[in-house]
Amino acid sequence: MNTKLNIITLALLTSTSFSLMADGYGLANAKTDNIKYDAWNCKACAVETGTTGTVGVGIGYNSEDDIQSANAFNSSNQTAGKVDADIKYQGDNGYQAKVVANNMGMDNGRMEIDAGKLGLYRLNLGYRSIATYQSNNALSPYQNIGSDNLTLAGDWVTAGASSDMPMLYNSLTPFELSLKRELASIGFEYQTESLFTTYVNFQREEKTGTKIASGSFFNQSMMLAEPVDYTTDILNAGIKLRGDNWFTSLNYSGSVFSNNHQQLGFDSAFNPTFGAQTRGYIALDPDNEAHTISLMGQYNDSITSLSGRLRLGQMTQDQQLTSLGYSYSLPADSIDAKVDIAGMTLKAVTKLSRAWRLTGSYDYNDRENNTQIEQWTQISINDVTGKVVYNTPYDHTSHRAKLSTDYRISHDIKLDAGYDFRRDERSNQGRETTDDNNVWARLRLNSFDMWDMWDMWLKGSFSKRDGSEYLASESSSAEQNPLLRRYYIADRDRTQVEARINHTPMDNLNIDFGVRYAFDDYTDTQIGLTESKDTNYDININYMINNDININTFYNHQIIKSAQSGSANVSIATWQADIEDTVDVVGAGLSYNNLMDSRLRLGLDYTYSDSDSTTQVRQGVSGDYGDYFAKVHNINVYAQYQATDKMSLRIDYKMEKYLDNDDANDIEPDTIWNVMSLGNLQHDYTAHMIMLNVRYTL
Repeated sequence: MNTKLNIITLALLTSTSFSLMADGYGLANAKTDNIKYDAWNCKACAVETGTTGTVGVGIGYNSEDDIQSANAFNSSNQTAGKVDADIKYQGDNGYQAKVVANNMGMDNGRMEIDAGKLGLYRLNLGYRSIATYQSNNALSPYQNIGSDNLTLAGDWVTAGASSDMPMLYNSLTPFELSLKRELASIGFEYQTESLFTTYVNFQREEKTGTKIASGSFFNQSMMLAEPVDYTTDILNAGIKLRGDNWFTSLNYSGSVFSNNHQQLGFDSAFNPTFGAQTRGYIALDPDNEAHTISLMGQYNDSITSLSGRLRLGQMTQDQQLTSLGYSYSLPADSIDAKVDIAGMTLKAVTKLSRAWRLTGSYDYNDRENNTQIEQWTQISINDVTGKVVYNTPYDHTSHRAKLSTDYRISHDIKLDAGYDFRRDERSNQGRETTDDNNVWARLRLNSFDMWDMWDMWLKGSFSKRDGSEYLASESSSAEQNPLLRRYYIADRDRTQVEARINHTPMDNLNIDFGVRYAFDDYTDTQIGLTESKDTNYDININYMINNDININTFYNHQIIKSAQSGSANVSIATWQADIEDTVDVVGAGLSYNNLMDSRLRLGLDYTYSDSDSTTQVRQGVSGDYGDYFAKVHNINVYAQYQATDKMSLRIDYKMEKYLDNDDANDIEPDTIWNVMSLGNLQHDYTAHMIMLNVRYTL
């Protein structure tokens, strides 16, 4: 009865309002001359000023000696401290500020400060650290690890094989393989009361550490510790103009990269062979610059949206060449490399009706290498003698066009379909032009009934890649099998099917399931990758038992099977290889809230991942090429206690159990006679960490 009365009342009011407007009583005819606006007081419109947010500090202890555990625990030190913050300040007249910090003080932490006046200006300061660890058990007989001058002991005795070096094992010392990045940034944006806005952002990144390199003399190699000491400066600036339904901007982006080590010098641990050389040099990453100017624009009305971008840029590198230790003269002191880039993007979206929309786009990118071509004397570590060669400039131009449409058949059914085209033009490579044609369609069904919520879609696509004839040239096929087809330019047919289902059978239960299958057939390849099958599916379940207990779990499985053919005599295929890569990830989480008068929260998170790769080679007799696997268990148990209205305590216990097997890392310093390695770099550890956090609410 109440519902009917409400509907009747609404109908009467609506009818009355229409008649009043017809008689000249609409809002457009209202008399507002005598209204005193300054007497109005909107209490709900008041903006609260002051400072709000949370501040937290934490300290943790890590028990594992294997430094790779720092990738999971976020600290390479046994004892680590951190600061977390999420603070907001709202002042009078639109002044505001925000401070966000996460894991500051640990190996992977970040902080950002924003301050300014709403609608006028904004100042941004940022800092971020990123660290990745490979091993702290790498072994090398070289001295001065971390510098660009690696030397052996003055009384080092060379040999023809690594196993015959009398001083090798007594000279081995451990060192760390890791990379650390620190990024600091400052940005400023100024907005006038008109349509004009300008901005400038500067960022400096410093990357330090040590990574693996290799130095060679003829057929003898030594694994080396390459120092990393990079500095990259990035400047972005621009001017923006905005109207009611349009936007445009002129932008500049520039980067300057410098390497504090220009070359790496090293002593030979083997008997002199190639030119009786006892010391070698490797050119390291050269200093370079890149500068780009772009013009962007967008226009919108109630039916159509148009956007576009033009881009022009240049990359240069003029580092002095390394020539120490060799008797060949160079045609130039530096390569004086120069690459010009140009690009254009156009996109249009229009509504043909309330249920039908059409989208089209075109992207053009051109990379032209204008580096001067010189004549060089080739220095070879193979049996081939040195000969004259020329540096080859590689150009690349790509065109991408997309056309798609989506049509809502009914409230619960939507159909998408499209066609994608891509053309790549390359110079001085085995194939000058490749064309990719892809058609796809997706059907989406959703039902948001109160008791039965479904959201599902099914997508299928087929693409075909072909192109120009293969060209056998010295730059693209020297010392290569003419039947070899590189997978990224070879003819290929790809069939792919994807589906996802999300179902909420009850208010407290959600189930999400997805599957994807892709099959690549390299139809005309005799030597190289011939086919690949990629199957992936995942399921996620979230169940809230009651208002206090929540459980979630997930599982993901991916398997990639590839087939490859090769030749041992630079002719037809003489061997085949079957590669199978499998990845399984499973996890679960449990949280129990509102214990001890709603002051205590308990939680448990667990994940397990298992990646495995096997390669079987068939050449008359089948055999395993070597297996790889990595198994990782991660557990996080935590308890959070609300000690006071403003202060809470949290303690976390984390555990990682890690085991891998990689033949490439399972090499002792003298396992291979003509290679001096860095030793066994595999991992097998169980690491523990305890972290105590205190958080205070402002």
